[in-house]
Amino acid sequence: MKKLVIMIALLTFVGATVAIAADSYTYENSKGTITFNHKAHQERVKGDCAKCHEGAPAKIAVNKDFGHTTCKGCHKEMNGPTKCNDCHKK
Repeated sequence: MKKLVIMIALLTFVGATVAIAADSYTYENSKGTITFNHKAHQERVKGDCAKCHEGAPAKIAVNKDFGHTTCKGCHKEMNGPTKCNDCHKK
């Protein structure tokens, strides 16, 4: 019984850790690593998934064009960070 309780506690901890980690994504490029917190962005746009996603929400193939038009454009509109080093961290 004791082993079962310990196993359930461990699985709960691991599950919570994975759920928290899934809210952030990192993208590597020559200018530095970009860490994207999905939950924070979702709250900021009040759940309007169309701000970033076309059609049904799915993982976005992030590249320079997407980042510099969609992300930076939205950051300008919503007073987010717009300088290179604000998002690109070395």
